[in-house]
Amino acid sequence: MTHLVAPTVTADTSAMQSGYLTNQLLIAMPTLEDPNFGHTVTLICEHSDKGALGIILNRPLNMVLGDVFEQLSLETNNNGLKQQLVLRGGPVQQERGFVLHRPGGAQSPVWDSTMCISKTLHVTTSRDILTAMASGAGPSQAIVALGYAGWDAGQLDEEIRANTWLNVPVDDSILFDTPYEQRWQAAGRLLGVDFGRLAMQAGHA
Repeated sequence: MTHLVAPTVTADTSAMQSGYLTNQLLIAMPTLEDPNFGHTVTLICEHSDKGALGIILNRPLNMVLGDVFEQLSLETNNNGLKQQLVLRGGPVQQERGFVLHRPGGAQSPVWDSTMCISKTLHVTTSRDILTAMASGAGPSQAIVALGYAGWDAGQLDEEIRANTWLNVPVDDSILFDTPYEQRWQAAGRLLGVDFGRLAMQAGHA
């Protein structure tokens, strides 16, 4: 059964204001061959001197939200919501659930376990938000992911210095409006990078 529990990394408000990558998109370079992260775009939910936590945004599972509702004994009449794909948020603790969402909800604007990523984007790990979503009282937009990507202290910084990743401030439209298969390329375009052209040039080098 899928359980929603709090992430192991805790929010550090000072880190969000000191040059770390919270509320940034982490874009895999085309040369990254790690099967867990190749051609991925990841939302960094938290980054501090203690490490980083992110959710991969373009790896849908063979699972829909209706499956999660069924596991949690929740019922909904919203067929569109039931058919929404669930993401593979990362290789770490894939039994843990994360809901990336707009702030608030129709009837329950405060959830039991929520981290504020920005004024327009939160991540919640408590079951109450799924209960609200099933009943039609959840956030206006939400994505559900299982698992997360985690980095130890200093690890992500070293990987960026090694040109493994690009990073750019979050554009919420990539989360909520862009098809999964287009998100990596769309994130690159935020930096003016055409990954298709970059890959072709690398191939002829």
